[in-house]
Amino acid sequence: MTTIGFVRHGVTAWNKEGRAQGSSDIPLDEEGIQMAEHVANRLENEQWDVIYSSHLIRAKKTAEIIAERKPGIEFFVDNRLREISGGQIEGTTESERIERWGESWRELDLGMETHEELITRGMAFIEDVKAKHPNEKVLVVSHGSYIRRLVRELVADKELDDSLGNTSVTVVKLQDETNYCELYNCMAHLKEAK
Repeated sequence: MTTIGFVRHGVTAWNKEGRAQGSSDIPLDEEGIQMAEHVANRLENEQWDVIYSSHLIRAKKTAEIIAERKPGIEFFVDNRLREISGGQIEGTTESERIERWGESWRELDLGMETHEELITRGMAFIEDVKAKHPNEKVLVVSHGSYIRRLVRELVADKELDDSLGNTSVTVVKLQDETNYCELYNCMAHLKEAK
């Protein structure tokens, strides 16, 4: 049984402004770096065998901060872990989208990646990880919408709709029959840091 620990990246300026990031390469801000340090503290003494990260800088920097606490851990960057592409909406806030395209902007073809496209690449990644890392614990540093959609696909029998907080930890055990979500959207490390 492979266990996957999904970690959402630390906060960015665009997160705070409510701007759609998608595949835009937005860096962590100072608070985001501190959040990454807190999740790294949490994971430091846990057993994890390998880290995979999205290539986007906000996730990659978060993963690098975690990896610094785990000397010798294997570290891979995989483009399949990138956030769902927002097409023309990237960089905009909800009010800007309504102003530009109207209340029904979600129904327009604005070049956004579909849910099905995200799930196809996400499940291909999961199948590769299961084959390469049987019975290992794999950390995956990625993005909120990506992780939430993929976990819903992996654990279809649970209601896991909450948006994921920055640096939240979600743990899924990949089993032969039914996958099990052991932890969802846990940010205890941020509460402890206050």
